[in-house]
Amino acid sequence: MGAGEGRSRGDPRNQLRFRRVFAAPRELVFRCMIDPDHLAHFWGPAGVSAPRERIKVDARPGGVFETVMVNDADGSEYPTHAVYDDVREPELLAWTETQSGMRVRTEFVALGPNRTEVRIHQTYVPEAFLAPEAQAGFLTSLDRFDAYLGRVARPHPENSESRQEGPP
Repeated sequence: MGAGEGRSRGDPRNQLRFRRVFAAPRELVFRCMIDPDHLAHFWGPAGVSAPRERIKVDARPGGVFETVMVNDADGSEYPTHAVYDDVREPELLAWTETQSGMRVRTEFVALGPNRTEVRIHQTYVPEAFLAPEAQAGFLTSLDRFDAYLGRVARPHPENSESRQEGPP
């Protein structure tokens, strides 16, 4: 796995970009990102859980996305509250986190019937999230998503792949 990140230098909006290709149909990949029953299986980096009862999704412009991730080791909680800016099933999700102001735009690109590229562009990223350790943690969440999709999608000969992308 080598999902990538890139940071814009000199841009006050602090940006990160990630790309990952999954061996699953676009509709399933998108559905997993808006259905709490799916999200509870993979949301968050390795070492945290997202209890189903602490996930709320109203996937429409103006709707909310709320999660509470719980540290598996010590029980620390990490809440997220965001408002959807744009929802176009199955191709786009965009939201703004209300506390930090970070904006997240996720595109779902069909590469065939059973392969989907997910492109994540984060802007106004808080400084703490720009640290290499934080980005490595985020990449483990993509690993968890990939493993989950492998369980819920029919097996396909294509392997998931990822690549690093340079600064925007």
